[in-house]
Amino acid sequence: MVMTAYMEHKNLANETIDAARAGEIAGNVHAVLDRVAAAEQAAGRKEGSVRLLAATKTRDVGEIMAAIDAGIRMIGENRPQEVQVKAPGLLRLAAERGFALGVGGDATADASNAAASNTAAATNGMIPFHLIGQLQSNKIGKILPFVDTIESVDSIELAEKIARRAVMRGITVGVLLEVNESGEASKSGCPASHAIDLAQRIGNMGGLQLQGLMTIGAHVSDETTIRAGFAHLRKTRDQILASGAPGTEHCTELSMGMTGDMELAIAEGATIVRVGTGIFGERAFI
Repeated sequence: MVMTAYMEHKNLANETIDAARAGEIAGNVHAVLDRVAAAEQAAGRKEGSVRLLAATKTRDVGEIMAAIDAGIRMIGENRPQEVQVKAPGLLRLAAERGFALGVGGDATADASNAAASNTAAATNGMIPFHLIGQLQSNKIGKILPFVDTIESVDSIELAEKIARRAVMRGITVGVLLEVNESGEASKSGCPASHAIDLAQRIGNMGGLQLQGLMTIGAHVSDETTIRAGFAHLRKTRDQILASGAPGTEHCTELSMGMTGDMELAIAEGATIVRVGTGIFGERAFI
């Protein structure tokens, strides 16, 4: 109901954007990239070791393409409904720029789109397309033609359902295990105490590639508490890799840190930071 009402207020498939808005987004992208670079340097980390994901919830195709034109090379959607609405335009416009977005289309894409995606993959390369929000099992089949990685896998049950769909399609889906490091009831994610066991079980599933872990920082003002959660996720990732369990060898990503706490996350080892407000400004809708 809320989603329907929201999508009636904004045309998420809109591809047009005025020069002023495009310039605002470009300026924000450059500012956030500068923040990432400064945080890498402050933490003594290699330049380019952290990737910036643009969190595109409530943003239309025109706004997202402005971010890509400004240098964004990874996007993430919160809602499967938004993936479905935006993906056709994003795939086409990305291909025109020499990029293959996400999985680059599937068998349902027309021949021209498939050819454009193949050309894109051979030129500028891929722009990963992640799902970063909660996923209901009845939406899995609707997003797999477009997203290459699902960051919000928080249970064995959900992982098994994605795996079954992936095997049926003959594809491999990247997944991150979402961990609720803060223990806050309002946050999704598996309990931190279960993360290693769940990761090892997910890594052993056909159709999935366990690529790492994801968390949302504690919603508190105390930086020590926020950093502790990020540090614990890093240690958990390291324990998973050290276990040598089958299917865990690619579990290297740490998706943590957003507009307000990305520097803390980078200091604690983030490899992906998810930024929405810092790139697009405050949202008019939730």
